[in-house]
Amino acid sequence: MISWGAALTLLVTTYMGEASIPGMAVAVTKDDQIVSVQGYGHDSTGALVTGRTKMAIASVSKSFTALAVRQLADEGEVDLDAPVFGSKVTVRNLLNHKSGISDKTLKEKSLPQPNSPQEAVERAAEVLRTAVPDGRFRYTNTNYHLLARVVEEASGENFNAYLKKHVFEPLGMRDTTAIDVTPRDLPPDFPKGFGHAYGVDVALTEPDRFVAGSDGVITTGDDMAKWLAAQPRLTPQGGMGWEEDDQGRLRHNGIWFTGTAGQLLTKDGYGIAVLSNSGLTLGNDGTFLLENGIADVVAGRTPPEPSSYRLLIDLVLAALTLTSVGLTVRALRRPRRFPKAWQVLRFVPLVVLLTMPSIIGVLYGGRDITFFQLVHYSLPLVVWLGVSSVMNLSVAVVRWRQ
Repeated sequence: MISWGAALTLLVTTYMGEASIPGMAVAVTKDDQIVSVQGYGHDSTGALVTGRTKMAIASVSKSFTALAVRQLADEGEVDLDAPVFGSKVTVRNLLNHKSGISDKTLKEKSLPQPNSPQEAVERAAEVLRTAVPDGRFRYTNTNYHLLARVVEEASGENFNAYLKKHVFEPLGMRDTTAIDVTPRDLPPDFPKGFGHAYGVDVALTEPDRFVAGSDGVITTGDDMAKWLAAQPRLTPQGGMGWEEDDQGRLRHNGIWFTGTAGQLLTKDGYGIAVLSNSGLTLGNDGTFLLENGIADVVAGRTPPEPSSYRLLIDLVLAALTLTSVGLTVRALRRPRRFPKAWQVLRFVPLVVLLTMPSIIGVLYGGRDITFFQLVHYSLPLVVWLGVSSVMNLSVAVVRWRQ
């Protein structure tokens, strides 16, 4: 029995309780050896999560795409510094998110979704013609959608089939697959992930999105352990589907609206993967902090006490919703106290509601999000703004008629 096994279980289960996460799988490796794979909690069918429970790893998938590109580069089939698709953008620019393309120049989620990497290139054609790589980091899934097509053109194979033949199967990742579109292409034995609202976890279907190359890998804790154990001989690099943190460790996190995941390679040879079936919400930005805590545990350090503001945020939003109703009832019962011109301020909640996708995008570094996806992100936030808008508009109409 590993010396830190009990400490790991305590950390993960405490974190799950604090953050209201129904199920998790955690894999730990040391150098090229698998040390531990554990499942915790349950999936949306009620079954216990195990090392073979299929879960989404979202943008952790980018490290698999980067490996495919590197394989083809090693074989001389891809020139990392050659421009692609008639643009000034090179393969290396795409890998490093320094292509000049961003969610601001191409609305990755709110535009009509492609169905294949070829269609993704067609959708990005105009942006590619005008993109100027300037060395600035701008994270967008579009870069990796385009890389999926680079793999197809260089290999002559379908991108997902390439990953299966040249990455998953050689590593023994028999329960891993890659898809093009959610939820259409999800495996039949893939249990839904969860959304969260007012302290309640609700099984949800992932919104319709194109995910090939960027965040389309569906895998298990067991298979992620095999992936991590292979990294010493795959020699991952920062900027090639991995990001270097402020401690010089390589990692990448992933976020779906119904699941989150992350992987971390420490300097002392440990590999850590966390798969969660609870999606992105206010107060749950992913598994980053848990990965750090696990790294502390396996290194013999005491991790920070897990904490989460997820429930508190939802309760505050619920209180604000009830307050909006109460203030409206009070305003309607009392005579008008302010000039009619001031009633225009009552349109503020509606304006905020309508612009909230843009506001959230700014908070997440300019990322694109649709209103439907915003509901998945925080139903309590949308409910508060919606109720407040209706209540304020009701008062405004009454006041203007007086």
